[in-house]
Amino acid sequence: MKYVIEVKQLSKSYKNLIAVDRINLSVKRGTIYGLLGANGAGKTTTIECILGIKSSDSGTVSILGHNPIKERKYLYQKVGVQFQESNYQPEIKVFELCQEISSLYKSPSDWKKLCKQFGMNDKIKNTIKNLSGGERQRLSIILALIPNPEVVFFDELTTGLDTEARYNIWKILYQLKTKGLTIFLTSHFMDEVEMLCDEICIMKKGKAVFYGTVKYAKQISNCAKFEDAYITLSREEIK
Repeated sequence: MKYVIEVKQLSKSYKNLIAVDRINLSVKRGTIYGLLGANGAGKTTTIECILGIKSSDSGTVSILGHNPIKERKYLYQKVGVQFQESNYQPEIKVFELCQEISSLYKSPSDWKKLCKQFGMNDKIKNTIKNLSGGERQRLSIILALIPNPEVVFFDELTTGLDTEARYNIWKILYQLKTKGLTIFLTSHFMDEVEMLCDEICIMKKGKAVFYGTVKYAKQISNCAKFEDAYITLSREEIK
């Protein structure tokens, strides 16, 4: 299977608002794919339609060759998801939450090893309410990897993390990619995208305005820096 995720002519509207307009995506196994765009560009809706959380108005989606709505039970064991906003019981402890998530999967990853890998080993007895924003973010990444997925979705991967923590997560994800994990992410950090992503799609007002590599984005926009290329291609105003 060449493409782990295939999206063809995906569209989604809310009354008179077109949130996603005929998006096409093809994501190869063992690669990192970035979906970029300003707030309101349609990124989250696109991901929700890909995952089958929301039904699209038109178009087709497949993950690992399966329909995410009709074959949700199968894909549940194969796909990890981390959303920007996650609500957990504030009184539950980290190890309790990890154990609870692990129990839902047939062949979960070792959550203790993941906690150690992501620098959360000394926080496993802490309650969720006593974690910092950065610690919660790292925990959400751990929980997305507990299923031992073939594909994982990250929505704003390293928001709230300091430079060192971001760099450590980049290293871990790159290692996972080399082992065959396919990663689909959104990010507002252009250095992160440039460091991690094999291919990207830039969205503006529900439409895809660019498909390709970071290198190609800089080339066609005649920009030395990817941040400048992104602004040029998405035509965002600098504030």
